[in-house]
Amino acid sequence: MQNVEKAHETREVDLSAAPRGVWLVKVPKYLSERWQKAAGGSEVGKLRITRPKNQGQKPEVMFSSHESMLKAEPGQAPAPKDHKFVLTGVGVQNLVVMSQTPIFAKDGNGTTKEKVAERIAVEGKVLQRAECRPVADDTYNKLKRRHWEMQNKPKREVIQLSGVVQSYKPRSAFAMLDGEKRKKEESKRSRLDREKVQDMLFNAFEKHQYYNVKDLVKITNQPVPYLKEILKEICTYNMKAPHRNMWELKPEYRHYKEQNDS
Repeated sequence: MQNVEKAHETREVDLSAAPRGVWLVKVPKYLSERWQKAAGGSEVGKLRITRPKNQGQKPEVMFSSHESMLKAEPGQAPAPKDHKFVLTGVGVQNLVVMSQTPIFAKDGNGTTKEKVAERIAVEGKVLQRAECRPVADDTYNKLKRRHWEMQNKPKREVIQLSGVVQSYKPRSAFAMLDGEKRKKEESKRSRLDREKVQDMLFNAFEKHQYYNVKDLVKITNQPVPYLKEILKEICTYNMKAPHRNMWELKPEYRHYKEQNDS
């Protein structure tokens, strides 16, 4: 119940950078891995944007990686240096970039202590989408060849043993699969009286208008099939955003407490 309350609690969102335009770019995995390992504040590359000669055409965008990003680790092929951005529009979508930054408390000596809060901010509105594609040169071909070799490397290898291998007796029974385990847990939940479950649901919907079925299972501790039967009687299942896959009370039940009091 505490997790449900925490998920629905009101939080402040920093909107100071909301009007700023940003690009949403899909990059190859080898680039993102190198960027994540780079030191904070270091340069990963340069972007060159060339204006189109004719009106109506898209600009040409090229990205060149910094020399430090081209170094390959042992067993890896070097990454291509030059990449081209293939630009696409956002259409009717309204996309924003958000960030979550932990805030830590400090004592009198300036030593960082435990996390006390979290800053949530909108970093900008997406104005352009793009896909970062490598230029097909010798470096890129070597990278693809290395990737193909790793993908087709045999999973099993013959290893010569130099000592005695400890043997273990097999288990008497197989471990249950996740699905079987979940069914067993469902069967442990005992069904309560239908009216009692409805009262629990009404009390929950007094606090919040929308719930997903997982939260309602935690609140009522009822089997999912039985809970859905009751939800279909008193609730509506939302199929569209912004509350997709969530339940809310039917209009005739939304003010049931006021009607009962009157």
